[in-house]
Amino acid sequence: MDERAEQRHRVVIVGAGFGGLFATKALKGAPVDITLINGTPNHLFQPLLYQVATGILSEGEIAPPIREVLKRQRNVKTLLGTVTRIDPDARKVTAVAPGVSYEVEYDSLIVAAGASQSYFGKNEFAEFAPGMKSIDDALELRGRIFGAFELAELETDPAAIERLLTFVVVGAGPTGVEMAGQIAELAHRHLPGQYHNIDPRQARIILIDALPTVLSTFGDHLSTQALRQLHRLGVEVELSTKVVDVDETGIEVETAHGRRRIESMTKMWAAGVAAPELSRQLAEATGAEVDRAGRLKVNPDTTVPGHPEIYAVGDMMSLDQLPGVAQVAIQSGRHAAGQIRKRLAGQPTGQPFKYFDKGSLATISRFSAVASIGRFRFAGLLGWLLWLVVHLLYLVGFKNRVTAVLHWFVSFIGRGRSERVATFQQVFARRALQEYQHRLP
Repeated sequence: MDERAEQRHRVVIVGAGFGGLFATKALKGAPVDITLINGTPNHLFQPLLYQVATGILSEGEIAPPIREVLKRQRNVKTLLGTVTRIDPDARKVTAVAPGVSYEVEYDSLIVAAGASQSYFGKNEFAEFAPGMKSIDDALELRGRIFGAFELAELETDPAAIERLLTFVVVGAGPTGVEMAGQIAELAHRHLPGQYHNIDPRQARIILIDALPTVLSTFGDHLSTQALRQLHRLGVEVELSTKVVDVDETGIEVETAHGRRRIESMTKMWAAGVAAPELSRQLAEATGAEVDRAGRLKVNPDTTVPGHPEIYAVGDMMSLDQLPGVAQVAIQSGRHAAGQIRKRLAGQPTGQPFKYFDKGSLATISRFSAVASIGRFRFAGLLGWLLWLVVHLLYLVGFKNRVTAVLHWFVSFIGRGRSERVATFQQVFARRALQEYQHRLP
């Protein structure tokens, strides 16, 4: 029994996001032993993080346990850990978890470590303007957003109240537009009448982007529709505006008219992504090139040049200018798994990855979204219904779909938010986590 187990092809998959999880599922029933390594015990449905941040959904509804998702797949073992080094010559990866470091050998490797927030070389901004890449980010922002209203209720200084009730979102892509829209709905629809000393409707929500349009990848028509809806919600949209500094109490921007400061206690960053450090480490180890965002330049079949046993998928790969969206990760993960299956079956491999664009969606407010699907463009209620169906289809697990629908009903039909719990720990734990990570081996 042990000899036969040793002969089975060993597949290591780094990351349990869309790429890693769907690659793992695509290898169900294959004659392989899979080791899935992920930095958290959960798969994260990242497109809905903004709803955790604004109190619509709980973190459990968008982050089901990996072990529960894969409990019926017998050929996979899940390990907690962050992969810090890949040795292509020895064919092994090194991972670390709290208090432990370990190595795992592989015959085939699928690297799907996702992407990190990019501050364009100004990483010190992260302390004052959290991104939107993890559950920790979303919970911290939830604490900051709802905490701002609570602190404003205690203030007597008009300038301090204005600073607390000014929310700045940097980046007018889908995440930034969705965040700005939901904060506006909180201030104008859900929170009025709950405070005695302040009127939440006086809150300012400012959306900033260096580009001249919102949702620039959606085309002019949908971009214009989204901009109009944001204005209806009371969001102040500042385009062609570059952020040059961020600190605890405000943000400095630069436009064609010069530099100015916006006083704000609550800032969030939704502008730009970069490949994780693992991407550069793998590039150095294999001699592969990386693009400006640090993503690996892969062969058409998603393998790393010179290493047909290593696949880089999703946000890790640079191929044909594909966008960093969930569908690219899902389809490239499945493609890599299919290539491994073919190799083990003695069939020809090396077929290029062909991406099928299923469209892009972004919600702006309740009953209003934009959708670009092939040649078709939808906005308003129809776009929102499409957004609803697509996100329900990709939420992992029946339980998650049911509870998400219930919470959406409360938030979109009613006037409540099901998940408004926020703690000081959520808001102030970032610095403690950074100090802890510096002490890891």
